[in-house]
Amino acid sequence: MSAVVKSYAAVDLGASSGRVMVGRVGPDSLELSEAHRFPNRPVRVPEGLRWDVLGLYAGVLDGLRAAGPVDSVGIDSWAVDYGLLDADGALLGNPVHYRDRRTEGVAEKVWATLPAEELYTATGLQYAPFNTLYQLTAARSTAQLDRARRLLLMPDLLTYWLTGEQGTELTNASTTQLIDPRTRDWAYGVAERLGIDLGLFAPLRRPGDPAGVLRPEVLEETGLTGPVPVTAVGSHDTASAVAAVPASGERFAYICTGTWSLAGLELDAPVLTEESRAANFTNELGLDGTVRYLRNIMGLWLLQECVRAWGETDLGALLLEASKVPALRSVVDAGDSAFLAPGRMPERIAEACRASGQPVPGSPAEVTRCILDSLALAHRKAVQDAQRLAGHTVDVVHVVGGGTRNALLCQLTADACGLPVVAGPTEAAALGNVLVQARAHGLVGDLAGMRRLLVRTQPLTRYEPRGGTERWRAAQNRLAGD
Repeated sequence: MSAVVKSYAAVDLGASSGRVMVGRVGPDSLELSEAHRFPNRPVRVPEGLRWDVLGLYAGVLDGLRAAGPVDSVGIDSWAVDYGLLDADGALLGNPVHYRDRRTEGVAEKVWATLPAEELYTATGLQYAPFNTLYQLTAARSTAQLDRARRLLLMPDLLTYWLTGEQGTELTNASTTQLIDPRTRDWAYGVAERLGIDLGLFAPLRRPGDPAGVLRPEVLEETGLTGPVPVTAVGSHDTASAVAAVPASGERFAYICTGTWSLAGLELDAPVLTEESRAANFTNELGLDGTVRYLRNIMGLWLLQECVRAWGETDLGALLLEASKVPALRSVVDAGDSAFLAPGRMPERIAEACRASGQPVPGSPAEVTRCILDSLALAHRKAVQDAQRLAGHTVDVVHVVGGGTRNALLCQLTADACGLPVVAGPTEAAALGNVLVQARAHGLVGDLAGMRRLLVRTQPLTRYEPRGGTERWRAAQNRLAGD
């Protein structure tokens, strides 16, 4: 008898593009193919920066049409942003982009009511100016929020449009700064003190929970034959990506690379110490009771913005030229909020180097090498700090996501960390999405079983450190001003 193989559509939405991937899963097989890719272009309007959520939804429908017959659909996306619905369930305007300026100075107002130390003890979430809690505080007393009767995080909003069912998936909810990572439920005391109505949120769902079935209108639009269930996955794309880290055992660090670099550990309990807060580590929730203990680093956004400024660029040739530039000549703090906003990135990097008394990179290759050295240095510090703060040592660093295509960054990360780097899979978020759907339907087992399947089926590349850790330590001290 032939093994059962099922097909799953993974809707994977990133900050610059979306795609619908199809995963075919059997007891000992896992294949992923791209059905459709579409741009995700934020739009600046007079009131600020907004997501074109209708364009995204159209891309999802086109992708499901291209995917063909599937046994389930799951959606993951970036975190913190949301749509507001009125009493009739209609969307109240385009969702605000997390890079919008409305949250500037808001954190200080929140801390005046609930000090940062207490907020971290209650929620374990790092400070980031765009956390949902700060967005809601910034929106207080606006006409839109006053009219709202429901708040849905981005993947939950698209799921609602597909199924008519409303829910709040837990791994994404944990990025709102309104979840207690110990109870894995709402931080009711935080919401009460800050005047946030948790009744706006739909009931919590866990990865693997059913999230409804495609509406008849969606079936007609996509040409699919129903019923087609929608399954809640790790709807924060980092939760799905970490689920697809092909690790064996517990002694590993991970770096999810893309627009952001998310570097840290997988733990079984949050770290809520004051030292952890001061180091700006976050405790987000993952599959099967795990905690994603990590630091947000600006990531390849720095290079993406530079390439946008330079115009048409042969990225392969640029990386080859960057590999020839002397190492660690100039470095910047890749986590500096000064690099958060779009625009003028090459000039801003040059200004940061000039201000710190370092050689100013001039050519695109020099700027690129500065960025990659800086990212590797940030990866080193995050991995070191996470081990120290959590009391959890590691033997290997797993790099997943789009940055796995950047061999220079992977090698520099191995050199900086002084640890082997295993790179792959590239489409980690989509694979994690698919595997949670497959597990919900009984095709794969627990998290360890999902990872064993990844090791057997996905191409992985290993980078060994080339020594010279003293140079990296010196660069780290230089950046810290020591």
